[in-house]
Amino acid sequence: MSETYKLASNPELLERESIVDLKKSKLKKKLLQGLYKGGNYTIAQLAKFLHTSVPSVTALVEELIDEKWVIEMGIADVQLGRKPLLYSLNPKDRYILALDITTYYSKAAILNLQNRVVEMQDIHLVLEDDPSFCQNLLHGIDAFLVQSGINMSQLIGVTVGMPGLINPKNGLNYTYPQIVPEGQSVLTLLQQQLQAPVYIMNDTQAMIFGELHFGLAQGMQHALSVNMDWGGVGLGVLTNGKILQGESGFAGELGHIQVRPDGDLCHCGKVGCLDTVTKASYLIRRVKDLLREGKVSQLAQKNIDQIDIEMVIDVANRGDALAIDLLHDIGKEMGKGLSMAVHLLNPKSIIINGVLAKAGKFISNPIEQAIYKYCLSDYKEDLSIVISELGESAKILGLQAYAMSHILADEQA
Repeated sequence: MSETYKLASNPELLERESIVDLKKSKLKKKLLQGLYKGGNYTIAQLAKFLHTSVPSVTALVEELIDEKWVIEMGIADVQLGRKPLLYSLNPKDRYILALDITTYYSKAAILNLQNRVVEMQDIHLVLEDDPSFCQNLLHGIDAFLVQSGINMSQLIGVTVGMPGLINPKNGLNYTYPQIVPEGQSVLTLLQQQLQAPVYIMNDTQAMIFGELHFGLAQGMQHALSVNMDWGGVGLGVLTNGKILQGESGFAGELGHIQVRPDGDLCHCGKVGCLDTVTKASYLIRRVKDLLREGKVSQLAQKNIDQIDIEMVIDVANRGDALAIDLLHDIGKEMGKGLSMAVHLLNPKSIIINGVLAKAGKFISNPIEQAIYKYCLSDYKEDLSIVISELGESAKILGLQAYAMSHILADEQA
């Protein structure tokens, strides 16, 4: 009698077999989660992590090796006894495509399951509220995959990070509603075209994911990651060890609190938002305006129209008073805004990222001074303000981690 016939004729046996398969699937996914987060493990370490027996873990690992999820990594370095084998996720055969899209550049990266970038390049695309956006993005993806040599069949997930009010559940970007035809979302459109699981998230939230898994927020329960970028500022929030996304995924829009009632018009349509006095483009505009007024600076020797952030930071490092003062002003305003977040969220650390993070202490010191001025003293006792060590990698690694958290939680191994 065949096994299929036995199961079909005995519902109780079929239910027991289904429960066993479900339990095994969950153990496999938890094992893969452990390898993803922890790197290399021995069978004994995996058994302890899974709270199950060594023979059971051995059988699971053997199956995952056959399925090409796991590989042997060599012998563990132990001082006593027989040296056990180490196991890790397979760096070949399965990949994540991460798309970092902004209003001034876009990058595509392919990462393996060991969090290494195997291919990355700029794609000729910037985020504009235009119906041609998604079609241009698909062309960019196709060209990138051809160059990389990776097939679509090898992609187990695609993650898109971009600015704006993004709902990760329905895939809509409410700040840029025209980038897809009416009735569709970036999520559904890309899934249909790429035939792969697609995830979408706000770029600042991607940064805090990167910091949590690979950066300065590792092991923390409460931290903030502030993205001081060209087009605005955003806030990533880690609370109770989890990334705060909010009901619709909009949590962290610190840049749109009002700080100057009589200030400049923000691109959101409101007046005097924090964005208008802290984004990198505001810094460059202020530099150019002051140079045209005749202010003394090493930057006056440059072509005003070609001045960029790197130039401003360079002359600040060489003692240029104008550059230092302007960076200080931006940091002070940012610190005022962050003091509200500190009172609301009581973080252990504030991690500064984005293009203005390249200014280092010129930006972090005034932020810290403003927080010390505007926050209650008890909030500052255990608080640190630091520059991200991941830099531009934070977003790409965060997009990878976000995809893997969904794949290993929701998909069958």
